[in-house]
Amino acid sequence: MDLRQLSPDLAVSDQIQPEEVSALAAAGFKVLINNRPDPEVGPDMDHETMAKAAADAGMRYHYLPFTPGEITPQLISGFGAALADPGPTIAYCRTGNRSTVLWALNQAGKRPVGEILKTAADAGYDLTGVRPLIESLASRKV
Repeated sequence: MDLRQLSPDLAVSDQIQPEEVSALAAAGFKVLINNRPDPEVGPDMDHETMAKAAADAGMRYHYLPFTPGEITPQLISGFGAALADPGPTIAYCRTGNRSTVLWALNQAGKRPVGEILKTAADAGYDLTGVRPLIESLASRKV
């Protein structure tokens, strides 16, 4: 597990194992967001297994599967709603990139586009490919 901080209350990570969830809760995380679609993982890491691990650790859980190239308004708003769930949050997918994209799209119009891209880059994620979408969303929130 490779945790990368995007904000004081949000970290992203590559795939989290069910047995790692209790350590995340012990570290202070209250919310777990799973952005990895079940077809990418086996039954030992599917959303039901991860939901149980989160519940057992006392964490709130959100399953928002993000298939590469399939960003929808519902996925963006769902991620925003999950971020509004109180407490430090950890979001994960295969590498953390898709979770970072969803964070960036939720920041559109709230923070300058350059700052969003720099924050992502500082965490190791190049979001220049989604810059036009971030800019489009930001222009709608002005």
